[in-house]
Amino acid sequence: MVSTVSFPGLGLEFELNRVAFSIGGFAVYWYGLLIGIGFLLAGAYAQANTRRVGVDGDRLIDVILAGLVLGIIGARLYYVAFSWDMFKDNLMSIFNIRMGGIAIYGGIIGGILGGMAAARIRQVKICPALDLAAGAFLIGQSIGRWGNFVNVEAFGSNTTSIFGMTGPKIVGYLTQVKASGADWAQGIDPHMPVHPTFLYESVWCFLGFLIVALFLMRRRRFDGQAFLFYCMWYGTGRLFIEGLRTDSLMWGPVRVSQVFSGLCVLVAGTLMVAILQKKKRLGDAFLPLYITTPEGQAVAAGTFYQKVAKPEMKLEPREKAALDKDQDAHPQEEE
Repeated sequence: MVSTVSFPGLGLEFELNRVAFSIGGFAVYWYGLLIGIGFLLAGAYAQANTRRVGVDGDRLIDVILAGLVLGIIGARLYYVAFSWDMFKDNLMSIFNIRMGGIAIYGGIIGGILGGMAAARIRQVKICPALDLAAGAFLIGQSIGRWGNFVNVEAFGSNTTSIFGMTGPKIVGYLTQVKASGADWAQGIDPHMPVHPTFLYESVWCFLGFLIVALFLMRRRRFDGQAFLFYCMWYGTGRLFIEGLRTDSLMWGPVRVSQVFSGLCVLVAGTLMVAILQKKKRLGDAFLPLYITTPEGQAVAAGTFYQKVAKPEMKLEPREKAALDKDQDAHPQEEE
């Protein structure tokens, strides 16, 4: 499980083991560990900013957990759907997620749907919560991409950049794909360095996180603005980075993630411009930030959600008669 990866232009070489550590024969992989660390930091960021948007932290935990579960399911189903030939003859392998095979866009879609469902149940405003998700997604994705580095995957085509990477696993994969006759692989030299696309995406996501956390969350004009920015920022980066990759999920001749990225940028950008123009005409009375409303301020102060009063006890007729008799015998003193 040990792989060698080198960066000739930087004079660096790494010996990478997919297994971080083992507990009683159970291997814990770096990929899962890094995703877990990214999730924890993303959750910590969201919790630290709940009062900024008017979201109750305790209720947000339920939203996050629901998003996590549906996100994992969505990431796997998305990958399986566009890699069906790998699973159609052995359907049980769909559940063997430890062997790899998840897709970030599926995780985002599943996480959002699961989080929105939980938000409705737990009475958490969806758009403010999505703004928290924007920064959380970016920091989680920035860290999680390093799992691809340890697995020696998610790399691109040849490059002469000083950041170019190579190694036996990369050479073997590209040689195999080129021998298979894939059109896109015929112009690739397996023995030349390739783009570290995992690194490009990690840096892109981290820069996006800094913009959201340090600038946009302080200057939002409407709830959901940070999330629309996330869709535009990540979609733009992924649109170009995906074009460099050599392991894209394909739908015929089309790279699925490029199409999805383009749609995200188009839809989110259109909504962003339309809403900002309307706010410019109508002022802040149009789609006011939830945190500026009395309800949002009450949520931030922790006074909005009240405990449900206990229902009155239902008494049997005999018990009610005995209680009435007792009250007649011991009338309360008037104050």
